[in-house]
Amino acid sequence: MTYLQVNEPVKRILIVDDHPLVRAGLTSLIAAEPDLEVCGEAETLREGLQLVRDLTPDLTVVDLSLEDGNGLELIKRLRTHDTEIRILVCSVHEEALFAERAIGAGALGYINKHKGIDEVIAAVRQTLAGRIYLSADMQQRFVEGFAQKRMPAQSPVELLTDRELQVFILIGEGLSNGRMAERLHLSVKTIETHREKIKRKLQLSSAAELMRYAVQWQLEQG
Repeated sequence: MTYLQVNEPVKRILIVDDHPLVRAGLTSLIAAEPDLEVCGEAETLREGLQLVRDLTPDLTVVDLSLEDGNGLELIKRLRTHDTEIRILVCSVHEEALFAERAIGAGALGYINKHKGIDEVIAAVRQTLAGRIYLSADMQQRFVEGFAQKRMPAQSPVELLTDRELQVFILIGEGLSNGRMAERLHLSVKTIETHREKIKRKLQLSSAAELMRYAVQWQLEQG
């Protein structure tokens, strides 16, 4: 059991996730730690931005998929607001594909939601302390990537830019070009351009193939 030092302040954590059950689960885990507390919850990018400004948490835990945007975009905007902000990504998406992007956007760590309680709390504590948190496999991948000057792509999807990846995910969710444009605050023409680039990078010849590929990828992510 962890005991508080005399006069040691409780660390305040904000959770940004669009799934109520996930927020409740994380809140329960954090509440079990005597020196940690959840100071607020948000389910959208907009709410997350506002609560960070209002509450100034010690750590913000962010999901990558939000109702009105993308977690990577939220991280970038939060870092613009406060370059010292500490952010931990907690997501179901594949670490090998998203961890590097999250760290590049300004997060301090990445933890998969399927990990055990001890690992999640370890990730929270390490990022609260201002240190990078990644799984052992991902740490090795980073080391190898630096040694080779770049990380070798293990999947064609890894070749996509952050924006292309956002569009690809929304294709897998079945959104029309119009809905994607609205969600990402882009023009329909820009969405169409991204779709063409994605098809080329994934070596797909039609919109139907792209849809099948994106849906299958989404299913594999769990």
